[in-house]
Amino acid sequence: MAQGKMNILNSVFTKTMLNKCLSVGHNDILICMAERYKLQGKTYGDLLKIIYKTIKKEYRNEYYYKNTLLNKLLLGVHSVRTTTALTELPIANSKADFILINGKAVVYEIKTELDNIDRLENQINDYYKAFDHVAVVTYEKNIKNSLELIQRINKPVGVYCLRKSGVLSTVVKPLPYRILLDKGVIFSILRKHEYEEILRRYYTALPDVSSFVYYKECKKLFLELPMEEVYQEFLSVLKKRIVVDEYRFKDIPYEIKFLAYFNKLKINDYHQLTKFLSQNCGGV
Repeated sequence: MAQGKMNILNSVFTKTMLNKCLSVGHNDILICMAERYKLQGKTYGDLLKIIYKTIKKEYRNEYYYKNTLLNKLLLGVHSVRTTTALTELPIANSKADFILINGKAVVYEIKTELDNIDRLENQINDYYKAFDHVAVVTYEKNIKNSLELIQRINKPVGVYCLRKSGVLSTVVKPLPYRILLDKGVIFSILRKHEYEEILRRYYTALPDVSSFVYYKECKKLFLELPMEEVYQEFLSVLKKRIVVDEYRFKDIPYEIKFLAYFNKLKINDYHQLTKFLSQNCGGV
């Protein structure tokens, strides 16, 4: 695929694109693509479906994998009432592509046809510092390499395959592994109100010190807590990070579920998005 076309496809399903559509009611890139596909007279919703089908067939990028995981796992197996998804969460020296948290948490590291696996071992080890279930999601031709690498590092990493048909199949289920869990790494992931919430459960008062040393003193208290309790508290506060309007979210088209979920849409945003998707391509 030509680089120019790849750049255009990568720019479609982005937070920037969605926000512009919500704020101004149109998007220059989508208007150009409407002309390319000769879709004037059809809706932007139609256009997004066609572009998404192109990505699925010709250019399965990271967005395609993430959106598939959200639709197949969060919405297909679980629900937004019982389970929270996170994305691009910094963990040690890595960023987790996709995490699902309910009674347990699973980190999903995505390796698309466009990626290599050079950093996979380091990424897996980083994820185990904060979460006890880790899995790799990849394509059919990369299964053998992934399994060989996992066998070498000798950890119970899961492997899932996103097949050409769009089916997500289980190759190996992830099993719990807590040897590498690190309270310091866990604390670094938490926001101020989150670690304060946890500390209040165990201490009568938070540190009464200057703002310059407050973080350090809170961390010191946090590190004294038992790992088993720290880990459950950690999952509990992370699970609160995203709250979705289930009633309105269910009507969001499949192709942009991931964007809508992580964009923290307000009621008016849902109305604006519905209006935009029903608008004729090229209409301003």
